[in-house]
Amino acid sequence: METNETVLKEIDFMQIGGFKVGHAEDQEAGTGCTVLLFDKQSPAGVDVRGGGPASRETPLLNPVADCKGLHALLLSGGSAYALNAATGVMNYLEERGIGLAVGPTVVPLVCQSDIFDLGFGRADVRPDEAMAYRACKNASYSSVPQGNYGVGCGCTVGKLMGPENCMKSGIGSYAVQIGELMVGAIVAVNALGDVYDMQTGRLLAGCHKDGHLVSSEDLLYKLAADQKLSNTNTTIGAIITNAKMDKTTLCKVASMAHNGYARTIRPVHTMADGDSIYACSVGEVASDVNVVGTLAAHVMAMAVNNAVLHAESMLGTIACRDL
Repeated sequence: METNETVLKEIDFMQIGGFKVGHAEDQEAGTGCTVLLFDKQSPAGVDVRGGGPASRETPLLNPVADCKGLHALLLSGGSAYALNAATGVMNYLEERGIGLAVGPTVVPLVCQSDIFDLGFGRADVRPDEAMAYRACKNASYSSVPQGNYGVGCGCTVGKLMGPENCMKSGIGSYAVQIGELMVGAIVAVNALGDVYDMQTGRLLAGCHKDGHLVSSEDLLYKLAADQKLSNTNTTIGAIITNAKMDKTTLCKVASMAHNGYARTIRPVHTMADGDSIYACSVGEVASDVNVVGTLAAHVMAMAVNNAVLHAESMLGTIACRDL
């Protein structure tokens, strides 16, 4: 009997091609950054949903802006304090003549989004220009380490009962292929809420008490109406595809990719989060925005799961593998 079932082929995130990824971190301080260096200026879009984002140069990705694409993307710890770290990426690219030609020099176009990890490890140590430059030097086409690497170093989840009851998370990636089309995701999961297995619905990591997981959603419902949540959480990530797309369609892909957050993080997109997703095109494969966007939500959800499954306990904060 014939079947019309389409099979998604899982591939390594770096098989998409057209970019390098580099991590740098300070394990003792509990913070770090991750950079994506594109082989050439690549069209990009962004969608910011959370109420407390820390970002740099995202207006470049507005479809009405003149910018044709990015040379690099930086995901970092350090919250707003670390927004100068992208200068290290710019310096690295400028030294290599990479950027928008402007008379006697070039201006690399670099966007950046940061998580709030100041409550984990040392609050006085944040990613800076030197760390971001080191991440660029570490960048390669090899498989991306997941868990407590780069920006994942300071990631935690399930913080509704305070930092002493949260769990360690990290950075995760995942990618699929259908025919020539490839779509992948990389994400740093630093959510207020808990993380659930996309396929089984099982609670993987989040708020815990005495070694037992507690539903953050249930806790939220029990809070007084005037309870204020601190803006100390952010899940930031990027969709990378070899589909040929422009800024407008990539902004839509980034928007649809947020469904991957909703499938795995509860609660999500709160005023205490700064949830942001970028989408970047690194290829010329013809495809429909609805197909790419639907795949983007799937790979993002799987990448979120990988972020907690690969995380390890650190600085007294347990990981799901410890339960």
